[in-house]
Amino acid sequence: MAEPAAASVSSLPREVREQLAELELELSEGDITQKGYEKKRAKLLAPYLPQTQGADPASQKESRTQMPAPSAAPSSASSASSSSKFHRARSGGARDERYRSDIHTEAVQAALAKHKEQKMALPMPTKRRSTFVQSPADACTPPDTSSASEDEGSLRRQAALSAALHQSLQNAESWINRSVQGSSTSSSASSTLSHGEGKGTSGSLADVFANTRIENFSVPPDVTATTSSSSSSARPAAVDLPPSGIVKGMHKGSNRSSLMDTADGVPVSSRVSTKIQQLLNTLKRPKRPPLKEFFVDDFEEIVEVPQPDPNQPKPEGRQMTPVKGEPLGVVCNWPPALEAALQRWGTTQAKCPCLTALDVTGKPVYTLTYGKLWSRSLKLAYTLLNKLGTKNEPVLRPGDRVALVYPNNDPVMFMVAFYGCLLAEVIPVPIEVPLTRKDAGGQQIGFLLGSCGIALALTTEVCLKGLPKTQNGEIVQFKGWPRLKWVVTDSKYLSKSPKDWQPNISAAGPEPAYIEYKTSKEGSVMGVTVSRMAMLAHCQALSQACNYSEGETIVNVLDFKKDAGLWHGILTNVMNKLHTISVPYSVMKTCPLSWVQRVHAHKAKVALVKCRDLHWAMMAHRDQRDVSLSSLRMLVVTDGANPWSVSSCDAFLSLFQSHGLKPEAICPCATSPEAMTIAIRRPGVPGAPLPGRAILSMQGLSFGVIRVNNEDKNSALTVQDVGHVMPGGMMCIVKPDGAPQLCKTDEIGEICVSSRAGGMMYYGLAGVTKNTFEVIPVTAAGSPVAEVPFVRSGLLGFVGPGSLVFVVGKMDGLLTVSGRRHNADDIVATGLAVESIKTVYRGRIAVFSVSVFYDERIVVVAEQRPDASEEDSFQWMSRVLQAIDSIHQVGVYCLALVPANTLPKTPLGGIHISQTKQHFLEGSLHPCNILMCPHTCVTNLPKPRQKQPGVGPASVMVGNLVAGKRIAQASGRDLGQLEDNDLVKKHQFLTEVLQWRAQATPDHPLFLLLNAKGTTVCTATCLQLHKKAERIASVLCDKGHLNAGDNVVLLYPPGIELITAFYGCLYAGCVPVTVRPPHAQSLSATLPTVRMIVEVSKAACILTTQTLMRLLKSREAAAAVDVKTWPTIIDTDDLPRKRLAQLYKPPTPEMLAYLDFSVSTTGMLTGVKMSHAAVSGLCRAIKLQCELYSSRQIAICLDPYCGLGFVLWCLCSVYSGHQSILIPPMELESNLFLWLSTVSQYKIRDTFCSYSVMELCTKGLGNQVEMLKARGINLSCVRTCVVVAEERPRVSLTHSFSKLFKDLGLSPRAVSTTFGSRVNVAICLQGTSGPDPTTVYVDLKSLRHDRVRLVERGAPQSLLLSESGKILPGVKVVIVNPETKGPLGDSHLGEIWVNSPHTASGYYTIYDSESLQADHFNTRLSFGDAAQTLWARTGYLGFVRRTELTAASGERHDALYVVGALDETLELRGLRYHPIDIETSVSRTHRSIAECAVFTWTNLLVVVVELCGCEQEALDLVPLVTNVVLEEHYLIVGVVVVVDPGVIPINSRGEKQRMHLRDSFLADQLDPIYVAYNM
Repeated sequence: MAEPAAASVSSLPREVREQLAELELELSEGDITQKGYEKKRAKLLAPYLPQTQGADPASQKESRTQMPAPSAAPSSASSASSSSKFHRARSGGARDERYRSDIHTEAVQAALAKHKEQKMALPMPTKRRSTFVQSPADACTPPDTSSASEDEGSLRRQAALSAALHQSLQNAESWINRSVQGSSTSSSASSTLSHGEGKGTSGSLADVFANTRIENFSVPPDVTATTSSSSSSARPAAVDLPPSGIVKGMHKGSNRSSLMDTADGVPVSSRVSTKIQQLLNTLKRPKRPPLKEFFVDDFEEIVEVPQPDPNQPKPEGRQMTPVKGEPLGVVCNWPPALEAALQRWGTTQAKCPCLTALDVTGKPVYTLTYGKLWSRSLKLAYTLLNKLGTKNEPVLRPGDRVALVYPNNDPVMFMVAFYGCLLAEVIPVPIEVPLTRKDAGGQQIGFLLGSCGIALALTTEVCLKGLPKTQNGEIVQFKGWPRLKWVVTDSKYLSKSPKDWQPNISAAGPEPAYIEYKTSKEGSVMGVTVSRMAMLAHCQALSQACNYSEGETIVNVLDFKKDAGLWHGILTNVMNKLHTISVPYSVMKTCPLSWVQRVHAHKAKVALVKCRDLHWAMMAHRDQRDVSLSSLRMLVVTDGANPWSVSSCDAFLSLFQSHGLKPEAICPCATSPEAMTIAIRRPGVPGAPLPGRAILSMQGLSFGVIRVNNEDKNSALTVQDVGHVMPGGMMCIVKPDGAPQLCKTDEIGEICVSSRAGGMMYYGLAGVTKNTFEVIPVTAAGSPVAEVPFVRSGLLGFVGPGSLVFVVGKMDGLLTVSGRRHNADDIVATGLAVESIKTVYRGRIAVFSVSVFYDERIVVVAEQRPDASEEDSFQWMSRVLQAIDSIHQVGVYCLALVPANTLPKTPLGGIHISQTKQHFLEGSLHPCNILMCPHTCVTNLPKPRQKQPGVGPASVMVGNLVAGKRIAQASGRDLGQLEDNDLVKKHQFLTEVLQWRAQATPDHPLFLLLNAKGTTVCTATCLQLHKKAERIASVLCDKGHLNAGDNVVLLYPPGIELITAFYGCLYAGCVPVTVRPPHAQSLSATLPTVRMIVEVSKAACILTTQTLMRLLKSREAAAAVDVKTWPTIIDTDDLPRKRLAQLYKPPTPEMLAYLDFSVSTTGMLTGVKMSHAAVSGLCRAIKLQCELYSSRQIAICLDPYCGLGFVLWCLCSVYSGHQSILIPPMELESNLFLWLSTVSQYKIRDTFCSYSVMELCTKGLGNQVEMLKARGINLSCVRTCVVVAEERPRVSLTHSFSKLFKDLGLSPRAVSTTFGSRVNVAICLQGTSGPDPTTVYVDLKSLRHDRVRLVERGAPQSLLLSESGKILPGVKVVIVNPETKGPLGDSHLGEIWVNSPHTASGYYTIYDSESLQADHFNTRLSFGDAAQTLWARTGYLGFVRRTELTAASGERHDALYVVGALDETLELRGLRYHPIDIETSVSRTHRSIAECAVFTWTNLLVVVVELCGCEQEALDLVPLVTNVVLEEHYLIVGVVVVVDPGVIPINSRGEKQRMHLRDSFLADQLDPIYVAYNM
């Protein structure tokens, strides 16, 4: 069949066009596969296509009839249908209906449909398949309140599991790619994150990539990849990798064309880039109206609360007046105390049934009569008071508190124990049975027991046997619990009271009767104390409100230990001689209809239930046809105050009305532990109209105002009343926060109640008690409303027409986001209304808020079904976000799905919210899916900074430097004044110095090379070195036919051969280039770098060893590079004994001595030219600074290929004559002790190492200090231990190294660092004289503004920086504004410029770009420097501070602090960030983060973390990382990538290769465990 042309599509009927559009949408949303899409589309279009020959008309007819009626609400494929009939028929839906409200579901569907019109594709997170394969679903027990009946589940599952792999790979791809093409524009670098200026959107992705490399004056790719090594934890040997063809000195334009179709060699179609593009597209959506942003003081961002919206609804009614309940009737035969009622019925009506318990199947198993209850309670009371201790020292006295630990299926034992305590005048504290040593919330229960001073626990024999025991049979000590004595209350253990013993039953007074525990929002447990008077008054009020009469039967499905279950089923029961049938939770789980059957069987008049029980009964009612509920006069719904109770009550009524249930019997009520029963709907008169509903606007509610919803029916909340105030009570509504001021009539507030029937205090917590139990509400004028105190109920609501009470939420579930209030229960209801049957368990959703960056942020956590596919889950999550957004107008910060059954449970199977929140914040929730949306939620970031114009020449001339007291400059000692021996005057060049030493001190050893065992494998005296160098020089001339000035690559492992080859080149007049040899195990990764340096340096010849020579020409090498194009390779293993005719002598000091090639951390390969003069100057400066002379020994554990490491290894000994002990760093991998034991054995005073070596020792030997001591290692000889680096000093590492090895005698003053850069390899070096390195704390916020503000230690947002050693003699530095090139004051952060005799003379590049040379090596300040000094730019940011210390010259010492490389910095929101600061914050957030690196991509901050824990922890890191970066750096993380240990590439100097990591990420080469795209 031919597809109809576009024109003919428009001619199709409207409903068909709509359905086509919907299909398109489903495809883009990933609801159906491409195949399914094509099939359905063909079906839809079939009737309208020209009839083809042989088409079966029947099939066409059928396709027509299948089309749904056009009027059907556009519901997406997954939301099968919202008619409740359909749900009931479906086995998958078992008990999930309990939160479902048809009203809500329709609203949500409509809201989602509206969202669909604004097509939107969220990038789906990338997940490694192995990670979260849940155990085959059948092994997973679904959670308690779970739903699915498992019949079809298992079949569906096997299919799903096999299909999941195939589909997720295919499907995710297809819908992601489609949605990108479908999104209308593709943004270049603009997004809501960019600084607000629109940078026109460009047409293709290619442009996006083309604009990405940041054109700073940046240097070329240390493209270090890491070899995938088998041991995942050990980082593979560091490798320097080649750049992707970018070399220093290329013209800006020259390389663009080749990059057009790639991002630095990344194909555009790469999955990552597509997703990031989608992310940018979602970020371009307008945010909700921005809250007024913070203003920015020039110096500090001041965080202020967003100003309220001027258009928000405000309350307009008059002030409310307190509402009184009917008076408490005086009934002549009401007892003076509850115990008296028990005595009366127990003695006069002993045979009457009091309580019936059920067995597991729901059959009655035992009935307790009033006589039995009385006699057994008496026995228990007597035993408690007289039989536990001795006569003189009883264990219990009246007024003591006792814990009651009884399981939920044993109401009889509980009731006896409760009344036994009342008769003994001890105070019962009912608690849950502890199941494990660490129950969710168990510790807080322990706190309650401790604060109540409880030493005794009553329980049953069976329960005691079931408690967890230690090995020797004792009950375990529960976490946080006091030591308890356990007393078993089974009858056989109780002693009969003597005839003459009577309990003391006095009239009810203010003394405590019992304590009911309650858990607060934060998870702490408090004991609400109820007095005997309140207990009695409450029973009277309930009896009057519910109109109980003697002998009635009631069915109780609630927990009898607390709340309405206790008040009706245990207390009011006895007062009115009722008969309670108690249905435990365990029975409800196996037989949900049991309570309905009990009502039917016992013709019960009253039933006490929760919405959950109504739902369960509806789900199971098919099993039972012949039940009648006509006997019920009251069906008390105790959570009638919940937002979803309305629909439960309605649905239950519509189903059971045919079974005799009267509409007026449904009585919702509202209760709270503090105020007890607040209101209850009285049973209505048959035939009277039922009370109305309030349909409120969610928008109004969020501002605390009652507005009837008329405009948008999607965001409405329907609430039912909970009846009138209790008899004898008075109620008022007060403002929820601040002083208890009365609300207006159209304002939502906290319900407060004053009556004799309420709690009296939180036991032992006087302060909290005052705020809750002794509230005096005041009018607007400030006068008290009444004489009596009120109790805060913790419920939010209002009093409606006819004094009906409406509850709209709980204080505990209140989420206050940006000044608007939302209710956790409402958000749960919205989440559940998004069809979730396939994805999550209803009833297992937690909503709470966490405080991040000065506001509350909403977090939603749900349990995912084991058989839910990735697609389904992601689909569901993105739709929940949209639904909450459109209905509540609030953004969700984080939505997480966890595996089934893993959320902490409360004793009755609900979710323990505070514990869940704690897990979330600790990173121990282990989600299997997560979506963070910080971009939409966080609207209170400070404004991006606009750059201030720099300091101009005028202000300097006037002398008022804008900031700082002095120009920031510093210099080392003056070379001119320093006397030096004739060496310098006589021998200008290093070659001459070596010759002179070979004659003067031929046998003086210069070098000692050690192997891993610490034995000397090779030494070189002055003469040996000279002789060998001569032989190499002659080989170069003979074999290599080289001319003076040719470049020669030296390819050697660290050792003495490298040194001899170097001097051999100098003797021959060639220019040596030292290169790290390729790694035999990872040729493909390391050889290209070698190849690149050989090409770039235009080397005429390669000197190397025989083994390496074979490697270069091997088959494996040929796979990585073209081996035919190597220049001449000469091996120097067997040299002819031939002397050099005459030594080459360079004509001028400006001639090149050697080339220094290195790969920078941004992945750029740079070679710099070192002249003979610079080499001599450098060696001389180091000699003077470190006081080196021939009798000294120094130990070097560094890589000898570039920078200062090379200078110390190869040059210094020859110049100064000291002996160097050479330790190749790679030997440390097989023997960690090598470096320290060498230093100790040779009593070394000065040693040099790299950060990688220091880190190896700190991590590897940290716990072996005692063993090192035993080996006799002593470091007290060390005067300086210098870390050679080109970065900000790693203070924490050097500090921990000093601390760890302090016990071995290491002086804390010994450790210091150097600083060098490409343009000048040694600017600072601590040396022997001069003051110790200083440290300062600077303010991070100022640093982002390029300002330096010193703060005290421990100040928030402070950063500890250490001076990078002392400036070398003859070196001058100045701090310069990199943009204006003007000098800065000492309170500014700027680029460090250096002037010194040993600065390199320029970059060595293929294209000699003069402008770049001039810019980097020979630059002048734009003003303020009369001498017109020529400076070299280091490319590092830093500052200079004058210290209190005195330098050698006698003046105050100026310290140079290095902050970081300029081309590593991230420009975000107009501020300058140093990656290391963000990384430090991230590394602190979770113990499983091994290493971390950040980079930016199109204005998004990408954070890569290495996970060293188990893979379940991967997703825990996403919210933690996002939170910490937001809190500490005011930045929103765009992408979080979780990878295996060792993935972040690190070069030989121990520096992270962030640009290389970025390229691998974009090219999709990281094999991440998880990639989260934050919305």
